[in-house]
Amino acid sequence: MDLNLRHVRAFVSVAHLRSFTRAASLLNLSQPALTVQIRRLEEALAVRLLDRNSRSVAPTRVGRELLPVFQRVLRELDSVVVDTRDLAARRHGTVRIAALPSVAAGLLPDAIASFRAAHPRMSFVVKDVIAERVLALVRREEVDLGVTGGEVRDPDLTVLARAADTLHVVYPEGHPIGAVATVTLEALAEHPLVLMDAETSVRAVVDAAFVAAGRLPVTACEATYMMTAVGMVRAGLGLTILPGSAREIRAEPDLRSRPISEASFSRPVCLIAKAGRTLPAAAEDFLGELVPALEAEFATGA
Repeated sequence: MDLNLRHVRAFVSVAHLRSFTRAASLLNLSQPALTVQIRRLEEALAVRLLDRNSRSVAPTRVGRELLPVFQRVLRELDSVVVDTRDLAARRHGTVRIAALPSVAAGLLPDAIASFRAAHPRMSFVVKDVIAERVLALVRREEVDLGVTGGEVRDPDLTVLARAADTLHVVYPEGHPIGAVATVTLEALAEHPLVLMDAETSVRAVVDAAFVAAGRLPVTACEATYMMTAVGMVRAGLGLTILPGSAREIRAEPDLRSRPISEASFSRPVCLIAKAGRTLPAAAEDFLGELVPALEAEFATGA
């Protein structure tokens, strides 16, 4: 059976208006052409759908049963057509993005709000995950865009923009680290540290800096999430090292932070996508909001 949607629409119009004349006018058809379309639909279904005479037309019992089904099909099809046109016109879509927790809680909400003010029918799926997960999600095309920490050398990924985030030491008010002229690696090495998880981009920067200096940190605790590390500092377990952009630093009024003066304590921040993949229109448009937001939040990388 091969149903033609024009024939279905013709039947629905006649059944709803109870008139071939008015249905033909609505569909911009001649009455003979409309009659042919109804007859072909009935032949395809092998049933009579309309009872008609010279004065009236009405659906048969089968026609009455099929009418709501056909109406629903046409509504859903019309909705698909409208949505597709909206997508093509970039009025509608979904942006999927994976980002470091500090970025997801920091610059990203404002960037999304600004973008949606101009594109209210756009929606977002945000996955706030550590650096390695950002890379994996972009590589598997589970998200369109990623904001990750550290240098990206994977040939399956392309870097769309680069920036740099200076790391800060976070400490309780009154701690001796707050009195030194500049915060150096040597000063940090004198105190217990709450380090981030080994798979985080912050930890990679810290480890590389200590290795390059031939020193080992005094590790008191490790944490995966920055808020956990901040809580451990508040409890007096040690100092922690976090990105200067981290909102968690400002969550505790009794804690202070200072930038670490050495260049090795700078975390690269990269906006990435899957290499060779054409971005969805919504994600492509969002880049116009996201890239300036990254540039405003961080120092731009070379």
